[in-house]
Amino acid sequence: MHEMNPAVQGFMYPNEVELQWSVLIVLYPYITGLVAGAFILASLERVFRVEAVKPTYRLALLTALAFLLVAPLPLQLHLGHPERSLEMYLTPHSTSAMAMFGFVYLWYLMVVLLLEIYLDYRADIVRMAGESTGLKRLIYRALTLGSYNMSAASRRIDDRVGYIVTVIGIPSAFLLHGYVGFIFGSIKANPWWSTPLMPIVFLFSAMVSGIAAVLLIYMVTYRLKGLAIEMSCLDTIAKYLFYAFVIDFSLEMLDLIHRIYEADESFKSLDFMVHTHLYVPHIVLQIGLGTIVPLVILALTQIMTLEERWRRRLYVVAASLTLVGIFAMRWNVVIGGQLFSKSFLGYTSYKMEFATREGLLTAIVLMLLPFAILAVLVKLLPPWVSKQQAEA
Repeated sequence: MHEMNPAVQGFMYPNEVELQWSVLIVLYPYITGLVAGAFILASLERVFRVEAVKPTYRLALLTALAFLLVAPLPLQLHLGHPERSLEMYLTPHSTSAMAMFGFVYLWYLMVVLLLEIYLDYRADIVRMAGESTGLKRLIYRALTLGSYNMSAASRRIDDRVGYIVTVIGIPSAFLLHGYVGFIFGSIKANPWWSTPLMPIVFLFSAMVSGIAAVLLIYMVTYRLKGLAIEMSCLDTIAKYLFYAFVIDFSLEMLDLIHRIYEADESFKSLDFMVHTHLYVPHIVLQIGLGTIVPLVILALTQIMTLEERWRRRLYVVAASLTLVGIFAMRWNVVIGGQLFSKSFLGYTSYKMEFATREGLLTAIVLMLLPFAILAVLVKLLPPWVSKQQAEA
């Protein structure tokens, strides 16, 4: 086997040489994590009354929707026959974690996210249906769903129901992404994944990535629109990003310490992987640039008094590196978990192709698609909040 494939080192069974899960399966938990994190950030204003983050409330909801619409696409492309995914609805299999994702996805999309966005924007949709012309008028009239009631009582009902939906949406967001970690953590045959902490680590890393993404999108979109960026909003988001990051990093270190202390039969194999095949994505990108550096930057912004322009720059650097680090974490879990044999005697490598169904070009397109959808959403449903509105 070594002579046939130079990328393989040691003994591996034939079905272990070729990786079953590609970069598309890396994108899947990464994108769903952004959805969950963005929604949780939005809930800070709606449920927990953190008024400082109000300028990002609607933007966070639209960001979650844009990424949620793209979330199933990596799985669909990986299937090869995406029409088969309908079988999970036609013949539900309650004991299959993957099959249940379809129902979790529909619940979160149709009942939670779309309903909350509709209730929050309903008054604006009715107003724009009367003010717009042409195609936009038709779109807004369709979005009203036939309801033009703008009375104070109806607005109070919208707000009350929207609050209830957001409360329900918080555990739903946890379920949406926590179950992804559950799938990996329940695969007992792979020691890299088989840990009860996996769902919790995935959940907190999702919060970290989603908050970082909304922070960057808020800064970029408001700058492009020529609107003032509220530093109190940025400072508050950065504070919650720091807190979530500390918890996430602590959980990952707890898992690492437990593995080192336990030192079972797989430890030498995993240790070899970290120091060779996964040194750059795990040590350099995930732990170094993607965790320690942004944590230090965020800590400095919490304890030091810096000018606004320097804080903004540091937030951009910290959030960008955070997104890189979380993606590296997803890569190390999905790809890294497939690079060693079940016998712990052999190792292989992953070669990503470019213009194929599961290649680099496809992955790039899938990562850019949510931003294109978000651009359309913010055009139809403007999320911009002025300083006066934020203080109202």
